[in-house]
Amino acid sequence: MDYLYAVINFLLLAAIMWLVLGRSTKAKFASRRERICAELDEAEAFERALADSPEPSPELPAPAPDNGELARLSEGIEAKKRALSEASEKRVERAKQDAMLVSREKAVKELVKRLGEHLSAEPQASKIRENERQIAKAILEKIELTPGDMCYLMHHDVLYVTLTSTYPLPQDIVDEIGERTTALLDRVGGRSSYWVKTDPELLGGLRLRIGDTVYDCTVKNSLYHLERNLLKRPLAEGVGAEGIAKDIMEGIAESDPRIDEFQLGRVLSVSDGICRLDGLADIMYGEVVEFECGERGMVLDIEPERIGCVVFGKYEHIETLSRVRRVGRIASVPVGDELLGRVVDPLGRAIDGKGRISTRERRPIEFRAPGIPDRRSVSEPLQTGVKAIDALVPIGRGQRELIIGDHQTGKSALAIDAIINQKGKGVPCIYVAIGQKDSTVAEIRSKLEKYGAMEYTAIVSAPASSSASMQYIAPFAGAAMSEYFMYSGRDCLIVYDDLSKHAVAYRELSLLLHRPSGREAYPGDVFYLHSRLLERAARLSPEAGGGSVTALPIIETQAGDISAYIPTNVISITDGQIFLETDLFNEGQRPAVNVGLSVSRVGSAAQTKLLKQVSGKLRMELAQYRELAAFAQFGSELDESSRRVLDSGATMMRALRQKRFEPLPDWKQALLLYAVSEGFASGVPKDGMEDFEKRLFDRFEKHEPNIVAALKTGDKMSRPLEESVKAALSRFNEVS
Repeated sequence: MDYLYAVINFLLLAAIMWLVLGRSTKAKFASRRERICAELDEAEAFERALADSPEPSPELPAPAPDNGELARLSEGIEAKKRALSEASEKRVERAKQDAMLVSREKAVKELVKRLGEHLSAEPQASKIRENERQIAKAILEKIELTPGDMCYLMHHDVLYVTLTSTYPLPQDIVDEIGERTTALLDRVGGRSSYWVKTDPELLGGLRLRIGDTVYDCTVKNSLYHLERNLLKRPLAEGVGAEGIAKDIMEGIAESDPRIDEFQLGRVLSVSDGICRLDGLADIMYGEVVEFECGERGMVLDIEPERIGCVVFGKYEHIETLSRVRRVGRIASVPVGDELLGRVVDPLGRAIDGKGRISTRERRPIEFRAPGIPDRRSVSEPLQTGVKAIDALVPIGRGQRELIIGDHQTGKSALAIDAIINQKGKGVPCIYVAIGQKDSTVAEIRSKLEKYGAMEYTAIVSAPASSSASMQYIAPFAGAAMSEYFMYSGRDCLIVYDDLSKHAVAYRELSLLLHRPSGREAYPGDVFYLHSRLLERAARLSPEAGGGSVTALPIIETQAGDISAYIPTNVISITDGQIFLETDLFNEGQRPAVNVGLSVSRVGSAAQTKLLKQVSGKLRMELAQYRELAAFAQFGSELDESSRRVLDSGATMMRALRQKRFEPLPDWKQALLLYAVSEGFASGVPKDGMEDFEKRLFDRFEKHEPNIVAALKTGDKMSRPLEESVKAALSRFNEVS
């Protein structure tokens, strides 16, 4: 009854509210509707009056024409029009290509379906049955015991043999296969349990299973391979419906019906992206498996009684006790120049909305690192365009340089600047985003497009919303893509952003696979994980191809603790580290490179002669400045020489500041550092270094072209050139 009274009270209250407020609200809406209608009528009347008026509308007086400015504006407008037109044409072409691919996919699936119906009906079914003896003979010629079968017999003494056909087989075929398999097992001292079954879904032919190994010569299996081969064929540009039909017929003509040999297993359990499998005794670590629902996975754990597998797609579609098939290849990704300018997932599939990517080559995601005889020393610089890096912590082609620091200290910005600085230098770049937000990846892509770097860069994105298995394989997929360029004799730059999240993803997978945890709950082989990844970055000898992969892994620390497990692991693997300090970042020093903790084990071998000469004493002077600055905090009185060191160091630190997305060429860095180190910037105020730098470069480009040309060569500054530079700097100070 209490509920009934509550409902009645609510209805009475609603009725009272409607009576009190309903009329006023209705009146307000009515007046607003009338006002909008009146304004629309007035606008229509004004338009009719303009249309009926014979007088032309008055024009504003045109400004005085500036031919040069008008020419530049018109050229800019025309260039934008051409760019928009080209972009529009490319979008149209991509849309057409995608539509053709979708049409072909539908046509192939429909064709395979109709072929199955056609072959399972008479008289084709009878013709297929006539070949059952030949099929049985061909299968018996191929059967053999695998190492997995022999191992199984050692523990169980009985191996199951199953013969499956669409229709009941003649008894002589059944007996012949049974006798042959029995004799095969007798040779190794084993017994067989022979089963004969029928399955109409096979549509014709025979399937023999011995242990985990299947010898399949059925219509269903042939149609499966036919569909996959047709869908994998590259589609030529500009084809229509006739072209699709012709392509399908060519694929059918090229198909080779054969006895397919593979291994089958079954799913024991599935949860959290991890599948436990039974069977597949001969499978290898890193091999790909395919489930009945079409999803694929990769083997990451092999135990005596079961196999651990990670799922690439949606594991919710996989059912317990369903069959899983061994694909027969190690996990791989597409590679090639076609990936440049695109955003892909760790499996190489496009996720940027620009259509599918068709490549001619694939490379395994796990690959042996180059050996010592195939490598050569790192001696060629890979300039980042960042003064604090190229002068103090130089990076060479083929080097592995760690970027380490706390959250939001500019680690990714440093790597992006390095990518932007490779424009026009023939260095393709791979940016691997692991566990980043989708918005962050989109922002990085827009910045790269803005500065013209996306055309030679590929982004491999495994965002935080993706599964741990996709985040795990992302850096290995990026390494495979970069190795394509290295083994082609080209130099490549790859950024792993960041390996801290990669280690977390691997820890999650390892704990789900029930591997024992160690320090900070990470598995014991997490060091080996990053070691085999980063060792793939190298500079090859001329005999091995002469290419290189330069790796810039990023590690995020907690409160500057570089002694944690993952940071110490990666520091011991790499050839140096760039440490970004939070205190420096908060003080406005960008990039916030800590000179004391940052080091490059390649050293000046990865610098041009000019930068090597200019920055030779820079590290020592900055170290003295840091030490004196820490001492001066206590308020002690300093002598004049110590004050000069402090003033000079503070000026140099301000000179090393640099804005994002503004990389500097080698000669500009050398000129600025030389001017500061020689005292030509001693009178510059604290907030005037940026203006000093801009005026310095403008002055030399306009009034000292000979000196600029000499500096651009990158050779060591000779005595006459150094005197000319000093004289030019003196004139610059006089003018300023």
